[in-house]
Amino acid sequence: MLVELDVPKCVASGQCVMAAPDVFAQRDDDGVAILLEEHPADDILDGVREAVAICPAAAIRLVEQ
Repeated sequence: MLVELDVPKCVASGQCVMAAPDVFAQRDDDGVAILLEEHPADDILDGVREAVAICPAAAIRLVEQ
């Protein structure tokens, strides 16, 4: 699986960080999301799926490879 983050769409809500902290972080200056892991391990994919579902800006996609 590949995680894609559309940074310009991010509204810095932090929901992704709470759902999948091993995959997402936030920049200190403006809170915009940072992608830490493009190819997360299978055991944390549920958190990534939750992040995709709850992102208020629809800035995250999970692509099956």
